Amino acid sequence: MTSNRPYLLRAMYEWIADNGMTPYILVDANAPGVKVPKVAIKDGRVVLNVAARAVAQLELGADRVRFMARFSGVSQAVEAPMPAVLAIYAQENGQGMMFPAEDESSSPPPVAGATGDADAGAPVPAPVDSTAKKGAHLRVVK
Repeated sequence: MTSNRPYLLRAMYEWIADNGMTPYILVDANAPGVKVPKVAIKDGRVVLNVAARAVAQLELGADRVRFMARFSGVSQAVEAPMPAVLAIYAQENGQGMMFPAEDESSSPPPVAGATGDADAGAPVPAPVDSTAKKGAHLRVVK
């Protein structure tokens, strides 16, 4: 199957914008194919305001995010391949979504019983403990 990241990114972008918030994306600046101004990079990552009022020609494509933005008053092209996009969130409250690391050289493990063959009799995994510590959540990076 294709990656669900572009679909989730577009859906979260619309949800954030529809609620009157400012969508920001967090990008791994060291990933291959990322084109951002060096001055915007901090600790190997870059936070980009992708609100309609902040960018021009925004393209949330299947394989990459592209747009024009101003950095220090100079308009520049920005490009990030989809695997380099680490998160999208609303600047005002931090609500959004982090994306898991994508390893394009491997595929996800098969799901027991999904092939319709002898796996159908495989044991069912135990339920997840709901009292366990919850996963990491986003925080606003300024």
